[in-house]
Amino acid sequence: MKAIILSAGQGRRLLPLTERIPKCMLAVQGQPLIKWQIDALTHCGIEDITVVVGFGADQLEARLDELAGPHRIRTLYNPFYASSDNLVSCWVARIEMQEEFLLLNGDTLFEVAVLERLLAAPPHPVTLAIDCKDRYDDDDMKVIRDGERLVHVGKKLPLDQVDAESIGMMTFRGDGPRLFRESLERALRNPQALKQWYLSLIDELANGGVVWTQSIEGLGWAEVDSPTDLERASRQVAGWAAAEKTGSANS
Repeated sequence: MKAIILSAGQGRRLLPLTERIPKCMLAVQGQPLIKWQIDALTHCGIEDITVVVGFGADQLEARLDELAGPHRIRTLYNPFYASSDNLVSCWVARIEMQEEFLLLNGDTLFEVAVLERLLAAPPHPVTLAIDCKDRYDDDDMKVIRDGERLVHVGKKLPLDQVDAESIGMMTFRGDGPRLFRESLERALRNPQALKQWYLSLIDELANGGVVWTQSIEGLGWAEVDSPTDLERASRQVAGWAAAEKTGSANS
């Protein structure tokens, strides 16, 4: 399986921290956010990695060469990053979607166990990693399920029906890559697609019964959208590292 990381945006809600560098290059416990993602992917045996870049592309590409070795991580440039949302970044990466792949947002931090659990899920065409909590706010990418099957995903869903949230990570297997590529091609014929999230297409695919969910409840992850998120994520990562060291020492 290969991985596609969507990291084209600037992260304006993190200004001034992202005034000169992309969000995924912000330091978390001494290393760039994207390095934590790359380390988790390689730990799980995923070394075929493509990053969709945009804001600060040259700077990010140079940093990726430093982190992983020259040209070991492919990049694709989204020239519309400043005027579009992440559906267009997916469209830019459609050439990499010929076989099974993992798609993740460039602002999602997670402990390795999260990825391991998602990869171990039954091989449905599309599997969305989800988490559960007591209350959901306007910014959460909310989920409605029927058992483990996805019914709807989006920010504007009836709260009395919501029972989970997307963490920004999913797998495509079997017919999944083809179905998603075809959805992208159809969507980009409509100018409105420039302002859409790719999860709007996952919501549409869910109508065909091909999208399932995998709970990662109890495991650690964080979405970095604001300075407060960044501070919280740094504390979480420190906790994961300490727990891993303790576990290694005990074993």
